[in-house]
Amino acid sequence: MSQINVTEIFASHVFNDAVMKERLSKEVYASVKRAMQGGAALSVKDAKVVAEAMKNWAIEKGATHFTHWFQPMTGITAEKHDGFIDLGENGTAITKFSEKSLVRGESDASSFPTGGLRATFEARGYTVWDPTSYAFVKDGSLYIPTAFCSYGGEALDKKTPLLRSMESLNKEAMRILKLFGDTTTKRVLPTVGAEQEYFLIDKSVYEKRRDLIYCGRTLFGAPASKGQELDDHYCGAIKPRIAAFMKELDEELWKLGVYAKTKHNEVAPSQHELAPIFTTANVACDHNQLTMEIMKVVANRHGLVCLLHEKPFASVSGSGKHDNWSLSTDLGENLLEPGNSSATTARFLLFLVAIISAVDNNQDLLRLSVASNSNDHRLGASEAPPAIISVYLGENLEGILSGIENGTISEYYNKKDPSEIKLGISLLPSFANDSADRNRTSPIAFTGNKFEFRMVGSSENIACPNFILNTIVAEELSKIADQLEGVKDFNSKLNSVLQEKIRKHKRILFSGNNYSGAWQKEAARRGLLNLKTTAVALPKFTDAKNIALFKKHKVLTTNEIKSRLEVLLDNYVKHVKIEARTAIDMARKQIVPSLLGYQTFVIEAFMAKSRAGVPGKYKLEEDLIKKLSKLSDLFHDKLEKLAKDLSEMEKHTAIKLKADYCESVIIPSLNSLRACYDEIEPLLSEEFKPFPNYDDILYSVK
Repeated sequence: MSQINVTEIFASHVFNDAVMKERLSKEVYASVKRAMQGGAALSVKDAKVVAEAMKNWAIEKGATHFTHWFQPMTGITAEKHDGFIDLGENGTAITKFSEKSLVRGESDASSFPTGGLRATFEARGYTVWDPTSYAFVKDGSLYIPTAFCSYGGEALDKKTPLLRSMESLNKEAMRILKLFGDTTTKRVLPTVGAEQEYFLIDKSVYEKRRDLIYCGRTLFGAPASKGQELDDHYCGAIKPRIAAFMKELDEELWKLGVYAKTKHNEVAPSQHELAPIFTTANVACDHNQLTMEIMKVVANRHGLVCLLHEKPFASVSGSGKHDNWSLSTDLGENLLEPGNSSATTARFLLFLVAIISAVDNNQDLLRLSVASNSNDHRLGASEAPPAIISVYLGENLEGILSGIENGTISEYYNKKDPSEIKLGISLLPSFANDSADRNRTSPIAFTGNKFEFRMVGSSENIACPNFILNTIVAEELSKIADQLEGVKDFNSKLNSVLQEKIRKHKRILFSGNNYSGAWQKEAARRGLLNLKTTAVALPKFTDAKNIALFKKHKVLTTNEIKSRLEVLLDNYVKHVKIEARTAIDMARKQIVPSLLGYQTFVIEAFMAKSRAGVPGKYKLEEDLIKKLSKLSDLFHDKLEKLAKDLSEMEKHTAIKLKADYCESVIIPSLNSLRACYDEIEPLLSEEFKPFPNYDDILYSVK
């Protein structure tokens, strides 16, 4: 087996900083770096040089085409490929890639979800180069990461609000750093590491399950004989076939500059995880989209199928995508590190309290940022946080905040050096990153130098939860800066601000078991929101306070917010309808024939014994016939009800009413039909199974 040199292949297909340094003049390289850092846009002259260098490099890597790679509101990426080929003299072929082709492309905006922002006849949409995310070569094309907007400049994608939110967060965080006398930091960036959970099953069983093909999850299926109750799969030995997949996946990701680092078996049978190294939020988002795409491609090469649905199997743990979020300066300093001096300690506490306040003030936005039909099946289950937002800090850190609130930790500072603020917290400078145990039930947990947002679904584009995190934290930092700027006694005011914030928002802190019924009651007593479903959570997007928030920070306009709500509700409704139609189709064409066939088989066995005069009461056959007859009649009734409910849904025209109907009628009807089949399935003999069951699927990879 050939050895892989990671450092040699890493980013070998990426037009990154090292490549630009080598291929661009110092002046043009400096211009590109300024553009990447939010400075002046590239001049036409410089863009032309970059385009030529990028084209030549891509052709050397085997590229014949280029594409503007963007992230529309479909939830996946989109691309349209154009060849470098152009017409030369006398019918010859030449290669050409202009600065215009690099900077801006055009696509049919009306062919993507717009939520009413664009009429069908208003088709023009633009893809605009995002220089903060490196271009790369994949499958013979140069991929150029881009934003996607309408002719009028409205955001039609996931990337644009993320980039806008990063600008706002940088602005407000820099205000805070200046208050602490920081004159060297030029930029503050959110950093993200998204742990990706997924299932791998054999392609042969996948192809026999219409629900997996059309819906990404099983709509029917009794629990397997062996699930995850023995806890023997988590971090267990990786099967050779899975190891081969993981090896190739790592190599493909490394070539594209994705920092794939950790791989292991997850809790459920056939479930696994990949975790990357942290990078800036925008790049992390692009990398996670690439990761999900390449997982599917590599799995196919190994005769496998990668399932990214949040809950593909009802009786075992589903898949999340823990979004690890932090703040770093351009000098590489993590602002969520507790620090080893009184000044960094005070700064850490300010950022910590700002984030806690942001979470409490915006529970609705954080909940809707992870809302989807697929994630509704996971949130609140035994492996995921509930729909109630709370923050876990650990006993030590909560105790420190309590001490500040109650005034039991005195504040003082060295008057000879006003920039050095001491809060008199003797234990915090030596505060270890892991001074508290992890709380796997918490939606948002502080884990030493970052916050882990554990509610994000495995199939979700992480741009949405991260642009919301960025924006709400920017808002809290803005409020705090307004209170602290220009005050005479900065230290005293800082202490009072911290006390006020802790007192007002400590209700969001919870260190116990988020799965417990007691927490549900306690959360209600505290006045915390419990937005249990997508249909309930999404409409909060257009609440007046949320529109004002996004407008203030120039992340989304009123029309963009309304359009996104329309798209998200429409997406929810369509997914539920697809599931209902698929369930009806499977029931009528697969389950009912199998059930009738097995009943006939049992009846014929009973009659054969009776005709032969075999002694006995035939209790086995009689009991089985009675059970099957009763359940088949019930299944028929529930099937007809689901079909009728689905038909009745078309009477509703408003998308919000359709979403409410899906939640209150279609989904319960679908669940009821499934529950009935799941009682039937264990009664069927092997040869009468309508499709592979959970035993077949979860243990399909040998």
